[in-house]
Amino acid sequence: MIRITICGVMGKVGLRIANLSIGDPEFEISGAIEFSEHPQLGKDIGSLLGLGTLGVNLSSDLDKLISKTDCIIDFSSPSATVINTRIAASGGKPIVIGTTGLSESDMNEIKLSAAKIPIVLAPNMGVGMNVMFRLASEMAKFMPEYDMEIVEVHHKLKKDAPSGTAIRLGQVITEALGKNFDDVACFSRHGRNMARSQGELGIQSIRAGDVVGEHTLIFAGPGERLELTHRAHSRDNFARGSLIAAKWLVRQKPGLYDMQDVLGLKG
Repeated sequence: MIRITICGVMGKVGLRIANLSIGDPEFEISGAIEFSEHPQLGKDIGSLLGLGTLGVNLSSDLDKLISKTDCIIDFSSPSATVINTRIAASGGKPIVIGTTGLSESDMNEIKLSAAKIPIVLAPNMGVGMNVMFRLASEMAKFMPEYDMEIVEVHHKLKKDAPSGTAIRLGQVITEALGKNFDDVACFSRHGRNMARSQGELGIQSIRAGDVVGEHTLIFAGPGERLELTHRAHSRDNFARGSLIAAKWLVRQKPGLYDMQDVLGLKG
């Protein structure tokens, strides 16, 4: 049985991770972490989930729980994730990171920790979306001269834009074409007053309603258009993917991995 500590457990994805892990005989929740001002700190996580008493209280102190866990799953915030990764590294525990909106400095810190512990870092843990990454890479190689655009739609409360998934999708495409993502990405055309540049990769964000997540990749050429779309109907696919990642990660050596590694989609 894998003992997991869930950071950001009261968030939308964190709650689903907790619920799904309770139904999986391979997991035991050994810790539940939230920010220090959370109003429900100290309460039994089982009662908060409506599942009775589990004997695990909501805490804000990962340090105290590190010795009781085999793997950490983090869906918190960028600043909290960096701190949690440091604690994981000092305690020699693997960590699965699904937090998006990480800065370059955040990524550098995580890479330093990956020299000590195994880390899975992915902007999207869903199996289907990771298959889409692989397909997008292959499609780009076959249609390098086509205009490529990414349109992503999320709920109105999502803070980061474009989504981490959209950025990763763009990186996958540019890597396949031997280009630098930052050199060709175009996030807004308002006020440019110019035609689309050759080789430009457009990424557009829509925030509305309660959309869990939708990403469409458009390849447009002379007389035709090919679209590849992934729609997330619930957050369970993210939660389920993080648990798949945890099962895989506890058997790995230190290093920085992603869901392509977990699912065997590379190569």
